[in-house]
Amino acid sequence: MADKSIKDKDTYEALRDEGYSKSKSAAIANAQANDSIDHDSTPLEDRTKDELYDQAQELDIEGRSDMTKDELIDAIRDKN
Repeated sequence: MADKSIKDKDTYEALRDEGYSKSKSAAIANAQANDSIDHDSTPLEDRTKDELYDQAQELDIEGRSDMTKDELIDAIRDKN
């Protein structure tokens, strides 16, 4: 179960079910509870392929230039 510092436990659990990491889920849930959500908290599926590519580059994911949008999403989730 989520830590007591999680302000929106339902959102946290939903994000964990979608495959987000514990820390990312906590950050998004707390940002939403504070109405301070930013671009980095945009669901991966709602980002452009270029945005996903840039994040994959930051995470040093190999083979990213040949990946489809769905493959980039999977690789980013695997890395987090």
